Amino acid sequence: MSTTVAVPLWLAILVAVLASFALLDRLLVPSARWFLRSRANKVLDEVGSRLKIQIRPFQQSSRRALIDRLVYDDKVQQAARQFASAQRIPGEVAMQIVESYAREIVPAFNAYFYFRIGYWLGKTISRALYRVRIGYTDDAGLAAVPENATVVFVMNHRSNMDYIIASYLAAEKAALSYAVGEWARVWGLQQLIRSMGAYFVRRNSRDDLYRRVLERYIAMATEAGVTQAVYPEGGLSRDGRMREPKFGVLDYMLRGFATD
Repeated sequence: MSTTVAVPLWLAILVAVLASFALLDRLLVPSARWFLRSRANKVLDEVGSRLKIQIRPFQQSSRRALIDRLVYDDKVQQAARQFASAQRIPGEVAMQIVESYAREIVPAFNAYFYFRIGYWLGKTISRALYRVRIGYTDDAGLAAVPENATVVFVMNHRSNMDYIIASYLAAEKAALSYAVGEWARVWGLQQLIRSMGAYFVRRNSRDDLYRRVLERYIAMATEAGVTQAVYPEGGLSRDGRMREPKFGVLDYMLRGFATD
C-alpha cells in the first residue's frame, strides 16, 4: 500500500538548500581547510629561514584549540564562577558567555594569508599612498633576542593605516599580533584580520568577565612568545601628536611576566 505525500514547494526548496549546505560542510569545507593548511605550511618553510623572530607553536594552533584553552583556563573559570554567583545565573550560562567572548577575541593566524595576501596588500596600498622609507633597523638586536623571549613593538597611532604599514614593514622580521577595535568587525574584513593574527577588543568595556577573558588571552599569547604590536594611546591621534597612554594591554602582557 502506498500513499502520496504532498510537500509545499517552499519546504522542498528549504530541504534542498539545507542538504546542499550539509554536503558542502562534509565534503568541500574540510578539503578547503586542508588546502589552506598545506599552503600555510609551505609558506612557513619558505619564510622561516629569514625571519628574525620565528613563528611560535601557539600561533600555529587551531583556533578551536586556542578557544578551548582560553575557556578552560583556571583564572577564566574562576572569573566565570564569580560572575555566575554575582548575577545569580547557572554556571552553564556563564560559560556560554565566556565562550562567546573567547570566540570574539581569539584570532585564526594563517601564514599564507599573512605573508602572501596580507604582505602583497600591505605593500601595494602603502606604496600607493605613501613614500615608504625605513630609516633604521636593529638587526643585531633582533638576532640577539633569546628564543624564549617575547618582542613587543610599541608605536604611536595616527591612522587605521598603521596596522597595514606596520605589518608590511615588519614582515621580513616577524609576524605581528595586535589588538583591533570594533570598527573592523565587518563580515569579510574581520575574517581577513583574524587570519593575519590580530585579536579583537572592545574599547572601554566595563564588563569584568569580558576583561578577564581578554586579559588571559593576551597573557597566554605573550607567555607563548607571540610577537606583539601595541598602540598605547588606545585610539587614533587626531593631530599626529602623542596622546595620553593607556596601559591596559601592556598591563595584561605583564601579568604573567617572571624575571626568572
